[in-house]
Amino acid sequence: PGLLALSRSPHAATPPPHSVTYDGHAPPGAAVLDGGRAQASQSEFEALQDYWHTPVPRRAWRGRESGLPRLWYKDESERFGLGSFKALGGAYAVSRQLKLAIRDATGGTEASTGDLLAGTYAEITRGVTVACATDGNHGRSVAWGAEAFGCRCVIFLHATVSQGREDAIARFGAEIRRVPGNYDDSVREAARLAAAEGWIVVSDTSYEGYREIPRDVMQGYTLMAAEAIEQLGGARPTHVFLQAGVGGMAAAVCAQLWRHYGPERPAVFIVEPDQAACLLESVERGEASAIEGDLDTIMAGLACGETSIIAWEILDEGAEGFLTVTDAAAGECMRLLAGNEPPIVAGESAVAGLAAVLGAVWRPELFKALGLDADSRVLLFGTEGDTDPEVYRAIVGRAGDEVRRS
Repeated sequence: PGLLALSRSPHAATPPPHSVTYDGHAPPGAAVLDGGRAQASQSEFEALQDYWHTPVPRRAWRGRESGLPRLWYKDESERFGLGSFKALGGAYAVSRQLKLAIRDATGGTEASTGDLLAGTYAEITRGVTVACATDGNHGRSVAWGAEAFGCRCVIFLHATVSQGREDAIARFGAEIRRVPGNYDDSVREAARLAAAEGWIVVSDTSYEGYREIPRDVMQGYTLMAAEAIEQLGGARPTHVFLQAGVGGMAAAVCAQLWRHYGPERPAVFIVEPDQAACLLESVERGEASAIEGDLDTIMAGLACGETSIIAWEILDEGAEGFLTVTDAAAGECMRLLAGNEPPIVAGESAVAGLAAVLGAVWRPELFKALGLDADSRVLLFGTEGDTDPEVYRAIVGRAGDEVRRS
C-alpha cells in the first residue's frame, strides 16, 4: 500500500528487468560525472581523519513476508556525524570552490584539503562567502564544510523547514535566512542575493547556466555508491531503488553503477513522494520539468519541485522506471526499520526506496513488472537518520537514541 505510480522512461538504455543488456556505449552522463573526478573526490574523503565506510546491513526489516531473499540497506545515518549522505556533497563542493579561490588569489597555488583544514590560506578563505538553499541536510553539509575550511556561510530556508533542522545548521556558525514559499522559492532567492552580493552558490540542483558546482556535489555522492560496490564484493545487486528530490544523489549513484558493472549493471528505479514528483513529471513530459504547489510531504529532503538538469541527463537514460510513494508508506517504513533486528534509525527521506519495494510486494502485477522475484538482490540507500529528532519521535513513537539502544 502507498505505491501510486510506475512510469518507464522511453529513453532508458535497458529493456525491462530480467533481460538487461548493455549496448556498449559510455554510461549516461559520462560528460557530467567522469571517472577520474569521481576517484579524486573519493581520495579526498578517504584522507579525512573522520572518514569510515558506512555499513551495509544484510537485512532491512524483521518480517519474512516480502519474498525477497536478500535486501541490502546502506545506512548513511552516521556519515561524518551529520546524519545523512549529504555530508559527501556540499562540503566537498565548498572545498573545491575554496581551492579555486586560493589558486586565483595566489596565481596558481594548488591547495590541498589539509591546507584548508590547517588554515594555511585563512586570509583568503575568510573573504569567501558560500550560500545555498536547503530542506536541511544539504545546508548542514555546506555549513559544516564552511566552518571546517574557514569561510563564511549563509543558508536559505523555506517556510516549512523545521526549527530542529535550522538549529542543526546554525550550530556550524552559518547565518540563517528564512524565505516564504517552498524549496524552489528559496533556491531562487539564494541565487538572486548571491549574485547581488558576490557570494558563491553551492547548490545540489542545476539549472541553465549553473552546472559546475552541482556536478562537484554529485561527485561527492559517488563515494557512497563506490563503498557499497566494494562492500558487496562479488554479490551484484539486480535492482537498486533510489529516492530522489531534484535527482542529484540518484543520478550520481546510477552513473557509478553503470561505470562499475557495465553489461551486468542492475536495474535502477527512482522513487519520489507523490506530492513532490518532479522527476516523474519529467519522464512523462520527456524533458527536465517542474511542478507547482506547496510540495507538502513529510519526506522533507525530497520536497523538491524542479528537476536538476544535469541529474536528468543521467536519469533519463540510466533509470529503468520512476515511482511515487505516500507519506503514510514512508512513516510505516520508518517504524518497520526501528523494529528491525538490529534496529535501524531511518529518517523520513531515507525510506522511499524501501516503501516502493514493500509496496510492490503487495501488488503482484507491479512486483512482476519491476522484475522482482525470489532470486532478486535489492540495494537500498538509507540516506538519513533522525536529522530532526522531534519529527522522528512524532512519527516513530520513540526517540532515535531509544531505538538505537533497543
